[in-house]
Amino acid sequence: MAKRVPTTPQHLLAARRRKARHYALQALYQWQIAGQGLNDIEAQFLTDYDMTNVDVEFFHDLVHNIPAQVAELQERFEKHLDRGIDELDPIELSLLRMGSYELLRRIDVPYKVAINETVNLAKRFGATDGYRYINGVLDKVAMECRAVEVAAEKRA
Repeated sequence: MAKRVPTTPQHLLAARRRKARHYALQALYQWQIAGQGLNDIEAQFLTDYDMTNVDVEFFHDLVHNIPAQVAELQERFEKHLDRGIDELDPIELSLLRMGSYELLRRIDVPYKVAINETVNLAKRFGATDGYRYINGVLDKVAMECRAVEVAAEKRA
């Protein structure tokens, strides 16, 4: 018997955003490593990848606003690192920026979702146990910038 996949609007949006995060991570990595312009990177992704089931607005938001706020984002998570930013793997750095951005700027995304989605990307693209490190750092960022939401979740 075939597994039934939920098709509610919330599930579809979650799936579209998951793909947007996947592509955004790749785009941010490209920006970080190659220094290519964000508009060029975005145009390349929109042209070269099947964006049919991608939340393109969310992708655009991540790709343009994370680099625009990179100093503030890094300031939020840097104090929770056990090493310097320059010692982070480029994928880990991109993921910490992305996770911190969602925690700080995308209050429409529950903090647990922001962390879990980032951790899942770390499992897929990061170093062997990098996802544990990402999870620990983003948990601390969430406790600072989403304290009310975190406290409410713990009481529930």
